Amino acid sequence: MSNNIEAFLTAEEEQEIVEAIRVAELNTSGEIRIHIEKTSKGDATHRALELFHMLKMDNTKLQNAVLIYVAIEDQTFVIYGDKGINAVVDKGFWDSTKDIIQTHFKNGNFKQGLIDGILKSGEQLKSHFPYTDDDTNELTNEISKE
Repeated sequence: MSNNIEAFLTAEEEQEIVEAIRVAELNTSGEIRIHIEKTSKGDATHRALELFHMLKMDNTKLQNAVLIYVAIEDQTFVIYGDKGINAVVDKGFWDSTKDIIQTHFKNGNFKQGLIDGILKSGEQLKSHFPYTDDDTNELTNEISKE
């Protein structure tokens, strides 16, 4: 895995990922964000939680935001869902999404891993948080980086 965030995804790939978020969010009131950084400097889950708060992702109306966090040097990623999601889904809810991302990442297909993970997340969220007519996009679809 490249240590450089810019080398991890091209600008074109980033736009494809942003588009995948837009598409995934068409079916759900859930919000999906991607954050990429070089290293979590420790526990990746703890860092994902920290970022979740920093990015104000815990402010959504239904507490149904999802952060896909990637630490490039650590070769790790975390899918972090807010309280509203965790209250209604079973324990293995994110397992299939994690598996899809992991398989692509192992093969070096970072863009495809994120796109498939995003679309799968949207699918998963749809059953519990369907899109409603008065739904607004509460969080930006842009990728955040550190």
